[in-house]
Amino acid sequence: MKKAFVILAATLSMSGAFAQSAAPAASAPAAVAASSADVRAAQHQQRVEERITWLHTQLKITPEQEPQWKAFADVMRSNGQTMGDLYKQRMEGENTRNALDDMKQYAQISQAHAEDMQKLVTAFEPLYTSLSPEQKKLADQTFRHGHEHGPSGKPVKPKHKGKAKPSAGAAASEAEPASTPAAQ
Repeated sequence: MKKAFVILAATLSMSGAFAQSAAPAASAPAAVAASSADVRAAQHQQRVEERITWLHTQLKITPEQEPQWKAFADVMRSNGQTMGDLYKQRMEGENTRNALDDMKQYAQISQAHAEDMQKLVTAFEPLYTSLSPEQKKLADQTFRHGHEHGPSGKPVKPKHKGKAKPSAGAAASEAEPASTPAAQ
């Protein structure tokens, strides 16, 4: 689940909308922050689309599985939009937020992420059920926590330094599909 959050957060970044404002100089930093937030939000949506395309190929989705796949992909898009909007709000208020506001906003993002993950699990279950044994094996490998691969198929280095996390089998884990970048 952390990986999904990290990927969604990292993905929050791209748009060609660099609007110049004729606002007074005092509001220029706010305009730059808003523009930057818009850019990052568009980049985030682009990465979500890239991830959907990569997963479709990786899992070898058949024409018969397209209805289940579409439902899953639509939830990924919706979740990406939700997180993108929340991070955009966070970036836009970065210079005016106090510590309490910061904690409240982070709690809001965490809650939204938890809700989105549950939606993703619910959408993934019928898709996973429809997969062939070979596809299930691919899905299991693709979504396995701790052995992530990016859209290029190359291993992804962890973003956080420190102690290694216990393996998924070593402790009760959050074994939902989005606990890896594959579902993000």
